[in-house]
Amino acid sequence: MTAVPRIELAAGYSIARIVNGCWQLSPGHGGGPRSKREALATFSRQVEHGYTTFDCADIYEGTEELVGRFRDNLPDPGSIQVHTKCVPDKRALATLTDGQVDAMIDRSRRRLRTERIDLVQYHWWDYEVPGVERLIDRLLAAQSAGRIRCIGVTNFDTPHLEAMVEAGAPIVSVQAQYSLLDRRPERALGGFCAERAIGVLAYGVLAGGFLSDRWLGSEPPVAMNRSEVKYRLIVDEVGGWNGLQSLLRMLRGIADRHTTSVAAVAARWALDRPSVGAIILGTGRRARIGGRKASLGLALDDRDFEALNACLGRLGTPPGEPYEIERDAAGPHASIIRTELQEAGA
Repeated sequence: MTAVPRIELAAGYSIARIVNGCWQLSPGHGGGPRSKREALATFSRQVEHGYTTFDCADIYEGTEELVGRFRDNLPDPGSIQVHTKCVPDKRALATLTDGQVDAMIDRSRRRLRTERIDLVQYHWWDYEVPGVERLIDRLLAAQSAGRIRCIGVTNFDTPHLEAMVEAGAPIVSVQAQYSLLDRRPERALGGFCAERAIGVLAYGVLAGGFLSDRWLGSEPPVAMNRSEVKYRLIVDEVGGWNGLQSLLRMLRGIADRHTTSVAAVAARWALDRPSVGAIILGTGRRARIGGRKASLGLALDDRDFEALNACLGRLGTPPGEPYEIERDAAGPHASIIRTELQEAGA
C-alpha cells in the first residue's frame, strides 16, 4: 500500500497531502454520492487508506453536518482533521459584527460536533469594503479561547495576504485554485507562501474533471453542472477546447510512459509545485483510492517536465492574481459565483 504523505501546517498539526474535498456534496455541483449513507461509506474508505483530512465550508450546504456526523461516529474523532471556511455574505461585509462572526464560528462547531475546529479559512468578497480586520480579530479570539486551532484564508491575492501577515495574522495556509490550466499562484503567491512557510492548499487541480481521460478526443460538453461551467471558463481563458485537447494529448503521452492516467499526471504535477502543501480532490460517488495511489506513486522525470513546460508555454494561464478575474463583477467568472450563501447554509 502506498503510504499517504503528510505535511505539518503548524507545530504539532499535520494533514494528508491529498485532502478530501466536500464541495461536490453540496446541491448543484454534481458528481457527489447519491445518498448520505453512500457519502459516509466513501468517507470511511478514504480514512481507512490514510486520507484523513476533510475540507468543507459553512456555505457548502449540508457538508459540515455530514462530516460532523461521520467524525462523531469514529472510535477516535481526533484521528481525522477537519477544515472549514468562514464566508460572510458579500452584502453583509460592511455591517459585520463581532457577534455575527462568533455565531458563525459556533454554528460550524455545532455542525462539526467538535469543541475545536482544526482550521478555519476565511474569505472576503470585496477588498474595497472595510471590516476584514474585525473578522481576523474574532478568529484570533476564538483561537485564544480554544475554539479554533489554526487560521487560514481562501481565495486571497498576494498583496492582501501579505498585508495581513505583516500585520501579525498567524496565517498557516491559503486555499487557491491551482492546476495545469490555472497557474496564477506562480506569479507571486507561491513564492510569498514558500518564504513564509504558508501552505498552499490547491483546489481545482483536475479542473472539474476536464483534466482527465474522459475528455480526451471528445466534443465540448453541452449540459454542465456549476463546477463544470466554472472550469470551462478557465479552459476558454487559456486556449479554448482545442487548447485543452492539445494538453490532454500531451498528458496522455506522459501517462502512457508511466502506465497511469491523465488525472494522475495532472494531480502529481500539482503535488510537485514547491509551494503546494496539499491538493484537494473532490469526494464523488467512489472513493477513487486507486487514482489517488497512482498520483502518489508517480515520479515525473525531466522528459515529462520538458514536454509539460513546452505545452504550457503555448497555452498560457488566466490573467492576474489568484481569484482576480472572479472578483470582476462585469466578467463571466463572477456571473456564476453565489455570494449570498449564509442563509442557504443556515
